[in-house]
Amino acid sequence: MFKDYFADADYWDLKHITADVSLRDFIAGMLGFEPWWIAMLYRIRELLVIGLGLVRHEKPEDLESLTPDRIPFTSGEKASFFIVHRAEEDRFWVAETPPDNHLSAYFGIVHILWETGAINFPCSPPCATATGPVRSTST
Repeated sequence: MFKDYFADADYWDLKHITADVSLRDFIAGMLGFEPWWIAMLYRIRELLVIGLGLVRHEKPEDLESLTPDRIPFTSGEKASFFIVHRAEEDRFWVAETPPDNHLSAYFGIVHILWETGAINFPCSPPCATATGPVRSTST
């Protein structure tokens, strides 16, 4: 399923995260993780954009908090600043970064329900390092 996206990648990684949540809950938790150091990295990037002549992306003051019911599964729609590339409800979700002149990045998440009832999310970065505590946000 991800072979086409990662075939010519310079770097890729795979992490397995087990959580008792739906695919929508997992994505909402991943995209809702906003520690102080990510805000600091965006400030540093703003300086690098000027110095290195990178593509300047509009930075929203506050990223919209996405609830599980508002996670898009339609190609071309935005989830935060990521663009949904391909997705299927309760199976997988692939998104990409906005177009840039120095970087192209995709990440994907697969929802696997094991016979034991455990739910596993094999995923490529950024979920490997930026998920924070995965929690169910549905009531």
